[in-house]
Amino acid sequence: MSQTRTPIITLLPAGWRMPAPAGSTVLQAVEAAGVTLPSSCRNGTCRTCLCQMTSGSVRYRVEWPGLSPEEKRDGYILPCVALAQADLVLDVPLAARTRAA
Repeated sequence: MSQTRTPIITLLPAGWRMPAPAGSTVLQAVEAAGVTLPSSCRNGTCRTCLCQMTSGSVRYRVEWPGLSPEEKRDGYILPCVALAQADLVLDVPLAARTRAA
């Protein structure tokens, strides 16, 4: 039985890093590490959590998240419905620590 390595999420510009456990959305993983991102609906429609992924890959819990084809091409993701498939680097200037990790 092979073990899959847990992807790591890196938030820029702060450089904070945290694991992205299987089954957790990117937003849930970030919050579990004591960091808040702007968010509201948590179902992929309001776009409050929109951020840019500079490297990595995700898949979505919903069939068509509220992103245009151009936004997807440019690396934008909705962390509330995104599941990390590989290590991620996200540009999230409004990320804030809620507690020491």
